[in-house]
Amino acid sequence: MTDLVCVPNSRNFFNDHQYYSTLFHELVHSTGHEKRLGRHRKMKEHKFGSKDYSQEELVAEMGAAYLCGISNIEKETIVNNVAYIKGWIRTFKNDPKVLIIAAAQAQKAVNYILQVKEDSCF
Repeated sequence: MTDLVCVPNSRNFFNDHQYYSTLFHELVHSTGHEKRLGRHRKMKEHKFGSKDYSQEELVAEMGAAYLCGISNIEKETIVNNVAYIKGWIRTFKNDPKVLIIAAAQAQKAVNYILQVKEDSCF
């Protein structure tokens, strides 16, 4: 069995920073698989624009923003990260609880990607 994360070719992006931001976003999505952190298993609705879908997009983009920060490219990607997050948070009528939950899930995803144990620090 093959495990793939697919992103467009890096030449299709305006710059390398945007490519890596997108790659990080997709890597965070991949952690939701049931064989990893299992977020996708808990989703009731996978339909575009649904609350579950929107929550997963927040997790992926927040995780991507964390990874951009760790990679020292956040200055080049933060505007797009913020715009993307703002777009999805509207689904929840700007409910701050959703951001806290998404941030926690994003941190778990980043820890998984970086192979950081939950009880350890960077």
